[in-house]
Amino acid sequence: MPKSRIRKKADYTPPPSSKQAANIKLTSRGWVAPVMLALFLIGLAWIVVFYVTETKLPVEALGNWNIVVGFGFIAAGFGVSTQWK
Repeated sequence: MPKSRIRKKADYTPPPSSKQAANIKLTSRGWVAPVMLALFLIGLAWIVVFYVTETKLPVEALGNWNIVVGFGFIAAGFGVSTQWK
């Protein structure tokens, strides 16, 4: 049986580097951390105030739904945290 020929592969040459790749601007995300922490703290404070005031505050008409509102603020804080780079 005849022996197959071995093909020589061309050496890899990287494309020429350009300065444009180094000039990529990343948008400033300085607002993310303060907003995230604020939402966490608002949610925590909402729940704590609800329990400390024996369900009279922050909104008495909501009743036990105040807990859902507090966790909603906390969940929004986690949602904002996905924007952090």
